[in-house]
Amino acid sequence: MPTVVGLDPAVAEALRARLAEVADSAVVSIIEEVPSYAGAWSGRMGEVIRNAVQLALGGFLTLATRQDADAPKAPAIEGAYQLGRGEARNGRTVEALLAAYRIGARASWRDMADAAVEAGVDASQLARFAELVFAYIDELSAASVAGHTDELESSGRVRQRNLERLARALLTGAPADAINAAAQRAGWEPPGALTAVILPESQVSHAFTALDPGTLQPTDDVPGLPEGLASLLVPTTGSATSRRTVLRALRGTDAVVGPSTTWLDASGSHRRALRCAALGLEGLVDSDDHLAALVLGADSEARADLRARVLAPLADLRPSTAEKLTDTLRSWLLHHGRRDAVAEELFVHAQTVRYRVGQLREVYGDRLEDPAFVLDATLALA
Repeated sequence: MPTVVGLDPAVAEALRARLAEVADSAVVSIIEEVPSYAGAWSGRMGEVIRNAVQLALGGFLTLATRQDADAPKAPAIEGAYQLGRGEARNGRTVEALLAAYRIGARASWRDMADAAVEAGVDASQLARFAELVFAYIDELSAASVAGHTDELESSGRVRQRNLERLARALLTGAPADAINAAAQRAGWEPPGALTAVILPESQVSHAFTALDPGTLQPTDDVPGLPEGLASLLVPTTGSATSRRTVLRALRGTDAVVGPSTTWLDASGSHRRALRCAALGLEGLVDSDDHLAALVLGADSEARADLRARVLAPLADLRPSTAEKLTDTLRSWLLHHGRRDAVAEELFVHAQTVRYRVGQLREVYGDRLEDPAFVLDATLALA
């Protein structure tokens, strides 16, 4: 700001005497002409704006009476910066803020110019005075824009971190009151349901472009999640249509999609997606299509023990014979004893099936008709 005015102290004092009047006029003009500030005069915001304008004008008058171009402006610049941050917190756009500066500068210049002329300022000094006014306003508005930008970036980072914490609380099954508090801190509106999705970290960016904007992702480690995989929580309605939409959005990925649950029970969806991912299936996997496999794999050790107990009567046979009879028993159970269906599945003649089933009856006896044994054998061999 190279311009130097060097106002006579008497002129500066005359202008300072009208400072409150000029500030009020500027605030009224801003409130009347900038829609975002409509109705602000009677509230706290009106007082904030009025004080900011007075601080700016007071700083300007101090500057205008100095003989050097590098007079300190720190208080006014800092005030403008904080004003910008406050306006961002109040939800006003940077465009509205700049419009307020433009209109406030115009109104302030009009009133201050009138006062300066009345105080005897000559034309050449008045021209320098105008140049200084608008250069000063440019600096203040730039500081306010910087404050506005910094506040948005800061609040954006804070909200993102709160969303990440909410996601982790949901995935780890935190208490409902803690989850509700986390959602409020993040400003996140709970959906009708949530669906957990597990996919490679390399595919997360692609998924985010196609999924609901409210999708959550924790960045901290999630217990039980294998390295290289990421967890997402996708807002849904819980309907079949909503689920199909999620599956369509994830086409081309290796995502595992858990069931839709109420949002507070999202950890259940995540646990099932994890178990489904452990099955080693390839491509896009809908966990709803693999419920039987999930049930059978829920306790692999128990299933191995059950299999060993079911097949114990075959242990004394030759390995090749035991293997053939095991395959026949499995197919016979799954096809409910339909000999032709068993023969088709095993690629053998129906008479061969009849012979093998006879062998099984010799080994197992009446147990083949016992519902409890049939259930155990079906689960063990399925």
